[in-house]
Formats: sequence, C-alpha cells, structure tokens
Amino acid sequence: MQAEQLSNWIHDHVFDEGSQAAERGTRWVMWITLVAMVMEIVAGWWFNSMALLADGWHMSSHAVAIGLSAFAYAAARRYARDPRFAFGTWKIEILAGFASAIFLLGVAALMVVGSVERLLSPQTIHYQEAIVVAVLGLAVNLVCAMILGKAHDHGHGHGHAHHSHHGHEHHHDLNLKSAYVHVLADAATSVLAIIALVGGWIYGWSWLDPVMGMVGAVLVAVWAKNLIQETGKVLLDREMDHPVVEEIREVIAALPLDTCLTDLHVWRVGKQTYSCALTVVTRDSQLTAEQVREQLAQHEEIVHSTIEVHHLAGAA
Repeated sequence: MQAEQLSNWIHDHVFDEGSQAAERGTRWVMWITLVAMVMEIVAGWWFNSMALLADGWHMSSHAVAIGLSAFAYAAARRYARDPRFAFGTWKIEILAGFASAIFLLGVAALMVVGSVERLLSPQTIHYQEAIVVAVLGLAVNLVCAMILGKAHDHGHGHGHAHHSHHGHEHHHDLNLKSAYVHVLADAATSVLAIIALVGGWIYGWSWLDPVMGMVGAVLVAVWAKNLIQETGKVLLDREMDHPVVEEIREVIAALPLDTCLTDLHVWRVGKQTYSCALTVVTRDSQLTAEQVREQLAQHEEIVHSTIEVHHLAGAA
C-alpha cells in the first residue's frame, strides 16, 4: 500500500464504526460522571460532610480524564484528512490514553496522602450519609462500565480487525481502555469505601476507612502502571517483539536464491495495523520490491511497506 492508497486507508479506518461507538460511549460516561460529581459536591456542602465533598472532587478527576478520552476521538476524526499526520491521527487516542494513565497515578497519590492524613488525624465520619453516597456512586460506575463495555463489544463486532494466519491477540482500543480503567477505579474505591464505612458504622473501626483508601490507591496505581506500559510502547514504537515481525522475517526467508533480510523496522499505525521498512539482499536478479510487497500482502495487518532490494554481483 503506497502513498495515495495509504492516505485513503487512513481516512477510511482512522475513525471506523468501532471508534464512533467508543466516542459516543465515553461522551455519555463523561456527562454522567459530571452530573454525579456535581450532586456529590452540592450534597457535601449542604450536609457539611467532608466525606461527600472528598468523593465528589475525587470523581471530578475521573471526569476530566474521561473527557480527555472523548476529546481524543473528536480530534482524531477532525484531523483525519490532515496531510501533516504521516500515518493518520490514531496516535492522538494513544496519547490521550497515556495522559489519562498519568492522571490516574496522580489520583492514586492523592488517595494515599488523604488516607495518611486521616490515620494521623482522625475525623468524624457521617457514616449513614457516606454509605448512601458510596452506593449511589457505585451504581453510577456500574452504569458507566456497561456503556463502555457495550462500546468495546461494538468495536469488536464492527471494527476493522485484521488477523494473521498465526492468530494474533486482539489489540484493544487503548483510549477506550483508559476511560474504562478510570470507571473501574472509581467502582473499586466505592466498593472499598462501602466495606470500610459499614465496618466503621457497625463496629466502630474508624481506622478501616483510611486503610481501605490506601488499598484502593495501590490497586489504582497498578492499573495505571499497566496502562502506561501499553500506551508507552506504542508511542515509542517499541513493538519489534510483536508476532507480525516474525511473520515478515518468515516471508523473506521463504524467497528464493538465498534472499536475506538485512534491515527491518516495524511500527503500528492503527489498532491492529502496521507499517514496515525493510532491506533485503538477494542473488535473484529478477526479484523486485513489488514482488516482496505482494508476498507481505498475505498478512492483512501490514498496510504499508517500504522495501529496498539489493542484488548481489553475479546474481542469477
């Protein structure tokens, strides 16, 4: 696939039906989270409850991050035809996922700080009010998780998934995954908060609230770390250990007359699609770059290739 074909492919695939579903899902979740956030902050102010206020502001951080995910889809769609993006705008979504994961680490750090402060300086907790709000927050998070899960399934069913003959694992929409992780983090902290508040209310274990806060912070940090690793390797083009690389090597090794691969670079340009640049040395005087490209075409995930062929002296 060369320049004009690649440009057409980018326009057709950068914002496919799966991405549209993901954008709609993240936008809905953003608005639901914002409404829940405002309700918690207003209720906290009205009932003079620090627990409600803290949970409301905590939810605001997730609203910002999910809003960033929704913005990334819109930006990728808006600039899909911009020729300044050599391989399309898909990495805007990955960048948003990476930034969202960094944001999630910040949330985890704030949770630890707040929990330590509560341990060192215990405060009166309005258990009944806080339990009601935590349950409502959990319900909101479950609804949001269902919306994002439906968008994820829609992407699987209608997205342009390319699978090689070796059966690659499916590459998830990392921007959608970042929004989903934020929702899961909120749900997990709500569950832990309910456990802690019930324990404090029934048994008087006031220390359980900050301890569960730290447990939740560790869980959130682990999720954020995994998301940073996944998005970071795409942004840094660190995917030379992907199975598609070995498939390219196998294609070249199968060419006649001791044709060998001397240079290879592979990087991702879409959710399941890759570009490559390679150099081969051969004794086959008839071998052309187009013939090599035709052999690579059997692997549908390779959508663009730059190929240089060097013929050895005295080639057959």
